[in-house]
Amino acid sequence: MPHVRFLLFDGFSNMVLSCLLEPLRAVRDQGNDALSWEIATPHGQPAKSSSGLSIAPDADAGTGRFDLLVVISGYSYREHSKPENLALVSRLARQSDLVIGADTASWILASADLLDDEVGTIHWAVIADFTEEFPQVNVSYDRFVRSGKFWTCGGASTALEMMLAYIAETFGPASAFLASTMFLHDAERQQMAGRGPNRLQGRGSSRLRQVMNLMVETIETPLKLEDIADRAGLTVRTLNRMFQSELSLSPGQYYQMVRLSHARELASNSEYDLREIALRCGYADASALSKAFRKAFGHPVRKSHGNRPTSRQTH
Repeated sequence: MPHVRFLLFDGFSNMVLSCLLEPLRAVRDQGNDALSWEIATPHGQPAKSSSGLSIAPDADAGTGRFDLLVVISGYSYREHSKPENLALVSRLARQSDLVIGADTASWILASADLLDDEVGTIHWAVIADFTEEFPQVNVSYDRFVRSGKFWTCGGASTALEMMLAYIAETFGPASAFLASTMFLHDAERQQMAGRGPNRLQGRGSSRLRQVMNLMVETIETPLKLEDIADRAGLTVRTLNRMFQSELSLSPGQYYQMVRLSHARELASNSEYDLREIALRCGYADASALSKAFRKAFGHPVRKSHGNRPTSRQTH
């Protein structure tokens, strides 16, 4: 199970940190208790964000080995690119299987010669200077980029997209879906309030969102894909192609994830028994729901909201 180290430089964005850390927290709360992370700073002192909030480190920046290193920098990226910091980042990169550079951290990675001949990107506000400063980097204007062991992105929204891609690759599309729903809706309460899933906005074309909303609205009485396609004015073939090209999931997989996500919310935030939850999510009985949930996530429905760590992992 991955162990992640976040390296925060002064001036980092709280939003970028949240968009990278909170999806991991959601994955851990799905039952992946061994997933862990720690916070480090280059100077061993609390790092101050761009809004003035301070986060204290809980690890020595220069020790240990980990699966993923996440470097986050905001303002003062040129000042952070001093020899002692570059030596530290180079050493940490060698100790990590994968490295993420978020916001302006690509500047630090490039200054440490880690992105030579790699494809990389950076926050849009400095991408022109970045291109001029580091001709050895193949600069991309994509929202996020993976090149070798390095993943790079710009601001908060791209950081979220990148982390969800990492989660999908590491834990599977089901885990990525549930992590993403944390940012889109709180299924039971917002549906009752006429918000959230009934007004789903986000990734995808307007036609895709129309279909996604229809799926959410019919959780208790799931429709056949033929009926969904017909209501959206599509053929089943076009519906399949649209989901695969925009979400890398079949419409059937996505529909099931909507229902299982709702089941997880009800298991976590209601007193319903599994039979009632199953009926509210379009399953014939508790056994059918349990089988589908375990097949998708590898653990029972109720484990999704088990005892949550309160130690350093709650940063």
